[in-house]
Amino acid sequence: MSFKALKENKIFKFFTNIIVLIVLVFAVWMTFFDENSYLVHREFNKEIDELEKTIKFYEDRINEDRATIKKLQDSLELERFAREKYLMKKKNEDIYVIEFDTVK
Repeated sequence: MSFKALKENKIFKFFTNIIVLIVLVFAVWMTFFDENSYLVHREFNKEIDELEKTIKFYEDRINEDRATIKKLQDSLELERFAREKYLMKKKNEDIYVIEFDTVK
């Protein structure tokens, strides 16, 4: 194929158009090389997703703690919580902690 025949080809004419060349160079630059490139935005979107999951986790945790605080307004519930969680006791009581050996 000669150069003259190549110049008459429609695809060659399209890709040698100055506007198409500028748009292609711009697209490649914005996709890979710019500080606001697609690759950077993709990383930021992943980080945003992880942070949203973290926010959801902590919001659930806050709701659980609020429910616990609401339950602990009752003195009997507060006493039960202190006995179970912190092994507290009354003055005239003895506490025995029984641990089971689960290793076989």
